[in-house]
Amino acid sequence: MLLTEDGLFSYLKMRYLQDLKMSSDTYEQHDCTSDYGKLLIELKCRTTHYEELLLEADKYEALISQAKALGYAPWYVNSTPEGIFAFNLTKITVTWTTRQLPAATQPNPLQLISKKVTYLHVTQALAL
Repeated sequence: MLLTEDGLFSYLKMRYLQDLKMSSDTYEQHDCTSDYGKLLIELKCRTTHYEELLLEADKYEALISQAKALGYAPWYVNSTPEGIFAFNLTKITVTWTTRQLPAATQPNPLQLISKKVTYLHVTQALAL
């Protein structure tokens, strides 16, 4: 099932976290929060399934830092055509590597820069 971030948000809110709310600032390092569950969540939707899902170090560090400041748990939730995979980042040990990756998907996805990233295997996730 292919989802957009809005669709993934709606799915999570309807099925799991009725109090889920979207971040009010598009520049936040997370997409939504659940005050009841004390969760800070970053959403990612992929059109291709990968057994290992990429997470950039900057995003990881911001999620960990913001969640700690709030007393919340940081989660990284990915949808792929094969399912929805939710990673509790406090329960996972990550290994960093540097890769040449697109600077951004828009406007020029061909411009490559070095990025520090980790790959989270779907077996480490809670499948939703």
